This record gives sequence, C-alpha cells and structure tokens, in this order.
Amino acid sequence: MGGSARQFCVAALACAVLGGCSSHRAAAPEQAESYQLRRAPVSAVGEHAARTASSLVGSPYRYGGHSPDGFDCSGLVYYAYRAAGLSVPRTSTQQFRAAKPIPITAARAGDLLFFRYERKVSHVGIYLGDQRFVHAPSSGKHVSVASLTDAHYREHFVGAGRF
Repeated sequence: MGGSARQFCVAALACAVLGGCSSHRAAAPEQAESYQLRRAPVSAVGEHAARTASSLVGSPYRYGGHSPDGFDCSGLVYYAYRAAGLSVPRTSTQQFRAAKPIPITAARAGDLLFFRYERKVSHVGIYLGDQRFVHAPSSGKHVSVASLTDAHYREHFVGAGRF
C-alpha cells in the first residue's frame, strides 16, 4: 500500500473510532443506574478519559463541579468518562463500588485510583501511567497531575479500579 493510501486508511480509521466515541449521549446523573460501555473497547475508553482529564489540567476546583467551569475529583472522572462515551456514577464512593478492583501493577491509562480520608473512600484520580494520575485535589487548587510516589498519596491509597 502506498504512502498516501496508508495515510487515508489511518485517517478513516481514526474518524470512525472518534466518531463512535462521541456519537452517544451519556445518561443524566439521575438516570445513570446502569453503567454501560458504548461502542469503543474498554482500553480505548480509558485512554480517551485519561486524555480528556489531562487536557483539563489547570481547571479550577469546585465542590460538586463536573464541568470545565470547575471540578471536584469525582466530577472530573464523571466528565472524562462521559466524554469517552461511558456513563459512570457521580461520586467517588459510588465509583469505588462500581469499578472492578485491579492490582496497581495492572493499572493502565484511564483506570481509577482511590484514596481514603476520614474512614471512607472520598478521593479519586485517573491513572496516566508511570505512577502519575490526574485529579482535582481540593478547594482553592486546580486540576493537576500527582504521583503515587508522593508519601501523602501512598499513605491514603486504597486501590485501583477499572470500568
């Protein structure tokens, strides 16, 4: 296959995949009782969610926020996965319960990392690879990238999960 024909095939495949990811509207939060994948394979959805979340670095933290105007940690996950075509629960506790637990050694881009504060899972981030994750940390801060090598996050880490 010639160079231009190969480029055309790659471009057509990319359009088909991206079109499939964005062609479905995710359920509203109050209707999101059944969380299901829409079209794309799981790894593609997780990677898309990780890219979306990474593109939002610098967005402000806002308690209860789930839009680029402001995010809390679970709102960032909710928004990134909706952009990837997957309806997920809205809160970190619900996300923890709905995600399939995986060993951290098996984590890949788009998997969720859960953290416990004050006896309950109350923080979540999206794994990027190489021990890094993107999250909306807390009031007064912005969406940022952090590392599991940081003592604070290691101390509060409770597990990883996958949708």
